[in-house]
Amino acid sequence: MNGEASAQAGATLGAICEQVRAAHADRRPLAIVGGGTRARFAPAAAGEALRVGAHAGIVSYEPSELVITARAGTPLAEVEEALAARRQMLGCEPPRTGTASTIGGVVASGLSGPARPYRGSVRDFVLGVELVNGRGEALRFGGQVMKNVAGYDVARLVTGACGALGVITEVSLRVLPRPAREATLRWPLARGDALARMLELPRRPWPITALCWDGELLRLRVAGSAAAVDDAVTRLAPAEIVEHDACWDQLRDYAEPRLAARAGEALWRVAVPPAAPDAPGTAPLLVDWGGGLRWLRGVDDAAALREHVAACGGHVTAYDTAAGVAPAAPAAPLRALMQRVKRAFDPHAIFDAGRPGERT
Repeated sequence: MNGEASAQAGATLGAICEQVRAAHADRRPLAIVGGGTRARFAPAAAGEALRVGAHAGIVSYEPSELVITARAGTPLAEVEEALAARRQMLGCEPPRTGTASTIGGVVASGLSGPARPYRGSVRDFVLGVELVNGRGEALRFGGQVMKNVAGYDVARLVTGACGALGVITEVSLRVLPRPAREATLRWPLARGDALARMLELPRRPWPITALCWDGELLRLRVAGSAAAVDDAVTRLAPAEIVEHDACWDQLRDYAEPRLAARAGEALWRVAVPPAAPDAPGTAPLLVDWGGGLRWLRGVDDAAALREHVAACGGHVTAYDTAAGVAPAAPAAPLRALMQRVKRAFDPHAIFDAGRPGERT
């Protein structure tokens, strides 16, 4: 990073801190604005806009260490382009929700793509964060390498909190090498047979990186060495093989037509253990994460759905409702913990973004 870029970064960080300190003094709420592409996936925030998009740029990238550090306003596309040039990637496959999508938004929203059960969530790849708390103090948690775990739990709490604990200004992420080969195996299966196969496939050491059912086809993505992928293709004998199936990008980016926003109709995101039964009276449009993520529409009894999912050990989020995102309330012990953390980081509650999220 050259001196001019460093000075500009210091100026933008200083301006962020100053605006937060003023809001803290006046007990005035702030609404954190990055690229503005994830409004569908986070509780609506009220207050004066606190814009962090100008605080951008890759601070450091060590391909041999599999670590990249970038300021929060850095476009996700810029980060992925830098990684692709060294045949590396973000293993959690965060949604690319538009060209203005930022790396800070990736961490704040905490949303992961189809590879989440097999490579890990966003939270699993966050090594450290720089955060401006509700007092306007710039704090660092975690480190740039896995061996430095001081404060790592705080970095994990910030991930998926939708800005409720403060303004993310910089993140360090672990990255992965790109696999030598990737292929998608397909079978036409009904729901019951697809669910049984989804539960069976991960019991064997196949190089699985995604597994979904779209109402007609069961799709299994395998990736790794050419030999490992060839062996999986031979032994599993799919009805069809596709080298690069566009469905994974569609699922990752919420671009699958059935996940598109519809006026006046909620889209329900249900995260449950893969073997959990469907809620009575519901039929998923799509099933991702090997059975662990189910998408629903036309839910007549939201309370019954939430009760069923909670009993299964999962949680529900409703998108596209009249009031915006409607996440389920966390269990009482977790709610009490998050309230204590919230008071410590933001005592005057100026970051009015709702409670911290429960992204998986």
